[in-house]
Order: sequence, then C-alpha cells, then structure tokens
Amino acid sequence: MEWTWGRATQSPEAEIATHPSAPIPVQGPGIGAGIREPLGETGQRIFPLILGGGEFGWTVDQRMSEAVLDRYAEYGGNAVHTADRFGGGRSEHIIGHWMRSRRVRDDIVLAVRVGGHPDHPGLGSVDLVRAVEASLERIGTDRIDVLYLDATGRDAPQIEDALATAEWLVESGKIRALGAFGFTPEQLVEARILASAGYPRIEAVDVAYNLLRPRVLEGDLRLVVSAQGIAVTPSHPLEHGFLTGKHRSRAQAAKSARGAQLSERINRRGTRLLKAMDEIAEELGVPHAAIAIAWLHAQRGIVAPIANAFDPEHVDEMVQGVALTLSRAHVIELARAVA
Repeated sequence: MEWTWGRATQSPEAEIATHPSAPIPVQGPGIGAGIREPLGETGQRIFPLILGGGEFGWTVDQRMSEAVLDRYAEYGGNAVHTADRFGGGRSEHIIGHWMRSRRVRDDIVLAVRVGGHPDHPGLGSVDLVRAVEASLERIGTDRIDVLYLDATGRDAPQIEDALATAEWLVESGKIRALGAFGFTPEQLVEARILASAGYPRIEAVDVAYNLLRPRVLEGDLRLVVSAQGIAVTPSHPLEHGFLTGKHRSRAQAAKSARGAQLSERINRRGTRLLKAMDEIAEELGVPHAAIAIAWLHAQRGIVAPIANAFDPEHVDEMVQGVALTLSRAHVIELARAVA
C-alpha cells in the first residue's frame, strides 16, 4: 500500500490488473483519522477542520453536498457543522441523509447552531426547545453533539433562561455540549458564573475570525475565552471565498454566489494581503486556502475552523492547511499586510 494525504490506494503494480474504468479503491480510514484535538472540556475529539454545511441546500444540491462530505470523510474528518437556518433547514436534511446512508452517525461530531430560524427565533425557553426538536427531526438523529446558541437576534437573550433550558436538553440526552455564537464577553462571563451554580458550561465559541479580520479576537473577548479555557472554532476562515485568492476583481466577485460580500473585501488592504499570500503560496507550493487555515491554527486557542465548501476540490485545498506550519516570518509578513 502507498499513502496519499488522506487516502490509501493500491500500489502501481496492483493497479495494473484493475480495469481502467474501475474506481480507485479506498482501503481503511483516511490518514487524518489519527489527527484529533480535544474540543474544550466536552470530552469530544475532533479533526482540526470542521466542515460547514452553509452552502448545502443553497448553492449546491444534495448530490454535490454529499460528494463534499464524502471527500472530507476520506481525509479523516469527523466534525460537521450546520445551522437550522441554513438553506431553510435543507442543510440539516442533507447532512442527516448522508450520515444515515453512509452509516457514520456515531463517528461524526455533529454541531448545530440554533436561534436564527424564522420559525423559532431567539433563545427563549419555548423557541429553544422547539428549535432543537425541529433540528433533530430534520437531521433524523436523537442527539446533537454540540449545540451552538445564536445570540445575534434583535433581542438580547436571557442567558439564565437559555442555560436552564439547555440543562434540561442535556439531561434528556438531546444535546451533549454547548457552544456560543455572537455572545459578548460580558455574556460569556455571565454564563460562566451561572455554570458555577450548576448550569451547563459554554465549551466552544464561534466567531467570524480570519486573516482579513485579525482583530475580532482581541481585547476582552480574547481574555475571557483564554481565562475560561473555551475552545475557539472560528467561522468564515476564508472570508466568503476571498482568501482563496480566486476573486481579484469586482467582475470576478460578481460571478460568485457571494458577490456582494466579496466586492467589499476587494480594497487596498485586501489586495496587499493577497499579494503576501501569493508569495507564501509560491514558496511553500500550497493553495491560498491552506495558508488561511494554517494562519488560524497558528493563533492561540484555535481548535478547529468551521469552513464551508461547495466542491470536493475546496476540501482538498483546505485540508492542506491542517498539516501546514507557517514560519514566524510568514506570520509577521501576513500581519503587516493587513495592518
């Protein structure tokens, strides 16, 4: 046997007897199956790249979504993230169907964000329970491994009510651990005080943090997550595709499903950053997406970025960032580009 990154294939001699039209066999788990990081104090261990389902059921159909999931699993990936509002719930349907058809539910750490679905908005007790029940039904599973509470709605959530409801959900076996999305440092401190009184603890935080937005995780937020030992699982690691380096003009961005967001990033600072990434990519022989992922892993407290993909090739590029180590000079060069 000879290994490629993430896949085991037959040796060239063995392949001679194989019909040319036959698929290349995959034998055993991907090489990345041995790469796992603890997700806070949840007791769960995950691949250092979480596959996001934000594009599933929106820009890509079920067939392509499952191809993306298959490719991620081939690399040894075991953590999938979605939200009840992604694709109006279609993302959850697709992921659930994939887990059942591949019989991998027990191998996957399933993370779901709730609080943003129009039918069950916010984190009030009734809406939170209904949101979780609806997600479980759409996915076709009996539990959510990490439930991210979305606090970005119009009304500030009542943290105690949300955690009290989450306590019941944990005790009933519907969720295993809690994460937070959009929580302020003050809300995280309040949640920790309540956890000391017996409520479930926030174990992971999702923030929109990446090379183009390096200051998002500074100041009070950095102090709080570090002091509490909260795992950081940043979303938008590629800034809606801008950090792949494939959208260099507004005309190119306009052709993308994320045209408006990409156009906003095509400015002087963004151009400087891409030029710096160009040099590093040429030096190391890796794609820009791998550099963006590797930069995140070079930051303190980052456990696993949450990265969406709508083509298996995107997974190929991003996974390279898991095994890539940027030098101190590279990190400084990137910092100067966005200063």
